[in-house]
Amino acid sequence: MSTFLNIIGRQKALLNVDISQNEERLRSTVRASRFLVIGAAGSIGQAVTKEIFKRDPQKLHAVDISENNLVELVRDIRSSYGYIDGDFQTFALDIGSWQYDAFIEADGQYDYVLNLSALKHVRSEKDPFTLMRMIEVNILNTLKTIQQSKQAGVKKYFCVSTDKAANPVNMMGGSKRIMEMFLMRESQDIPISTARFANVAFSDGSLLHGFNQRLQKNQPIVAPNDVRRYFVTPQESGELCLLSTLLGENRDIFFPKPSDDLQLITFSEIAKRYLKSRGYDAYECSSEDEARDLVKKLPQKGQWPCLFTPSDTTGEKDYEEFFTDKETLDLQRFDNLGIVKNGLADSGGQLDFFLTRVNEIRDKRSWTKEGVVKLFHEMIPDFGHQEKGKYLDSKM
Repeated sequence: MSTFLNIIGRQKALLNVDISQNEERLRSTVRASRFLVIGAAGSIGQAVTKEIFKRDPQKLHAVDISENNLVELVRDIRSSYGYIDGDFQTFALDIGSWQYDAFIEADGQYDYVLNLSALKHVRSEKDPFTLMRMIEVNILNTLKTIQQSKQAGVKKYFCVSTDKAANPVNMMGGSKRIMEMFLMRESQDIPISTARFANVAFSDGSLLHGFNQRLQKNQPIVAPNDVRRYFVTPQESGELCLLSTLLGENRDIFFPKPSDDLQLITFSEIAKRYLKSRGYDAYECSSEDEARDLVKKLPQKGQWPCLFTPSDTTGEKDYEEFFTDKETLDLQRFDNLGIVKNGLADSGGQLDFFLTRVNEIRDKRSWTKEGVVKLFHEMIPDFGHQEKGKYLDSKM
């Protein structure tokens, strides 16, 4: 973890105090409980699965669509923690499938269900088809697994959100904001808590993970120099999920509290710190062609070509935030965690309208991105989405 911390500009782990102060309660609850982790092979899913495993649960079932990542999760757990007396199994299943439904019907006996599955990339809104899958994964599958949890008598449901849901400007953040609205409605029938995350350093598919890939493939590094983000380590992401699941009250949204230990930092600064940790100085180029050319020459001199440019693509926000000025906060309960305290909002008609429109689209199998964006604007009155006609896939 120390290498991660140095790269993201911190001296110490964020949640050590909150974990240590609550460790006895966390451990005793885990030992007495049965867990289902959905999306368990993603970066956050793996982290929270390991946090549960090492506290000896009675039962821990991990589900993910990625067979290979589940294999790595098991290897990682066996190599780090060994074995438990409880029932630990993994299942390579798509939660939208009939096979997953049969799996739930055959068992379904869990105290806690944690849903970490998500389409998380801003770039996923570039075409209407991937965008509709994002709605299905982030919203419809969440509703499906909540209904199954209620029917099975689950004690508590946790679903991960994102900092991009606070004053959203992209469709990914908008989908998670709408998901939060559904969570609040469903919380009338089952206790639900969630968490808005900072960027998880070096999570699969992230820009920082891409830095590793670029060095392995001897390719230049590219990053925006005007986009600022908060970063947490993979372990901190798992700890945050566990704390929200086990200690969060109904309708609570946990978030890492901005402080001297957690500050906004640009991707270009992260890139420079990362290269320094790998023994290179960043060499700033003026074009993609220059960067591609110099990567053949500079690394031997202890330099790595980089292209740092202003962001000009759809969905990027200058900085992220964890809450809005309209939300009620509890900043006292934890040392480095804040909580958005939610009441019940009268949004039932609005949510029913959303489901009706999405079902109409699914039945017709014909839709446009513009139509979906309009629907999001109707759901989120202050939705800050701006279409720039350019996406991350069009850049190096």
